[in-house]
Amino acid sequence: MANHKSAAKRARQSVKRNTINRARVSATRSAVKKVETALAKGDAAAAAAALKSAEPALVRTAQKGVIKRKTAARKVSRLVKKVKALQAQ
Repeated sequence: MANHKSAAKRARQSVKRNTINRARVSATRSAVKKVETALAKGDAAAAAAALKSAEPALVRTAQKGVIKRKTAARKVSRLVKKVKALQAQ
């Protein structure tokens, strides 16, 4: 339990932030999973469309500090590489 007024406020804010950040991570994971599912099915058009929504989600999550910037960049890079390889086939 917080002993100071400011510590109590930080505890309340922490709960709110945690909820928001969990939602952001979940939404980002879902967006990435849509791309991976389309890639597994071999549907290049669907994969490209899903990538178009997954990339901003990853970047936004990194900008908010929920995931690291380089982690987001790496994930985007790998997804783009896979989508381009599927389109080339």
